[in-house]
Amino acid sequence: MAQNEVTTASYSMRKGSDMRGMGRVFKRGPVWWISYYRKGREYRESSDSTVKGAAVELLKKRLIRKSSIGEEKLMFEDLIELIVDDYKVNSRRSTDTTQFRIKHLREFFGLTRVIDITVGKVRAYRVYRLDEKASPSTINRELACLKRMLSLALEDDLITKAPKVPMLEGEKIREGFVDVEQFGALVARLPEYLRPFTEFLYYTGWRKGEAQKLVWKSVSLKDRVITLPRRDSKSKKPRTLPLSGRLLEVIQDQAKVRRLDCPYVFNREGNQIRDMTWAWGKACKESGNEGLLVHDLRRSAARNLRRAGVAESVAMKITGHKTASVFKRYDISDEKDVREAMERLQHGQNTDNFQKEEKRQDG
Repeated sequence: MAQNEVTTASYSMRKGSDMRGMGRVFKRGPVWWISYYRKGREYRESSDSTVKGAAVELLKKRLIRKSSIGEEKLMFEDLIELIVDDYKVNSRRSTDTTQFRIKHLREFFGLTRVIDITVGKVRAYRVYRLDEKASPSTINRELACLKRMLSLALEDDLITKAPKVPMLEGEKIREGFVDVEQFGALVARLPEYLRPFTEFLYYTGWRKGEAQKLVWKSVSLKDRVITLPRRDSKSKKPRTLPLSGRLLEVIQDQAKVRRLDCPYVFNREGNQIRDMTWAWGKACKESGNEGLLVHDLRRSAARNLRRAGVAESVAMKITGHKTASVFKRYDISDEKDVREAMERLQHGQNTDNFQKEEKRQDG
């Protein structure tokens, strides 16, 4: 055992000789951590404390929950605790968004027992949220959160069966895009500090948060490459982005005005770029792109990569999409795509017919 991992407590809340339900506390630097098992899988979690007793209490909390709560007594509030723990343990990056969804779920399910959350109850929730003028897409994200809660309870054997969570149909998939001319007009109306940042998003398809966190130590102008570390990637996978063309020029221009007191590639007077809502909205309105979202640049990049003939697997590595299904949601054909495809098809058919006619006449 490593010197900085000191076992101070071990608990078993199950019968049998397997390690499930066992736990220990150990030290990493000055902070105490806990380790416990569920279904044969080890989970590690920081107690965020330098006090050993705090870690022991947290470990007891994780292990005792299962033995002290029967299925008949399991409440919706217990499900909230499950998903909050899951996000913390797995370092998920959408905690704030999930808390917002939990708020609406709690308003409806409140003191409900989990065994009373039926398909009918879920459908009643959909009606309740629709009456509150929530969009189908918003409601579906909340239902997905509820579904995750129930799945976690099922994984931990807190419930024997999870109810079906039917989603709403008719969810509108956003189809916001910006072409080269529209983008040029938009960039020209943005504040100077936002122009390179916005160009970077448009050419790479990176998420706004990923670009905001991009630091110079991840950039190698000598090798012409950017390496996004795992901790800053939403997909939890490191990415490598080769630099060329206009994208290289953007980074080179930023290097020329680099501030030694600021680690961020894109910044505003030495500070990390944060809220750009007002400046973005004003530029969109003035350029005739009112209603366009910053995230629409990501969709545009996915479509532009497809139009350029880039293989889907390669394009996903550039934009950081984890699954093909999500990438394809952005890969939406518009009227221009269809028109160009029809023109290529007809041109090809006309060429083939001409060549056949020439051969017939020559023969």
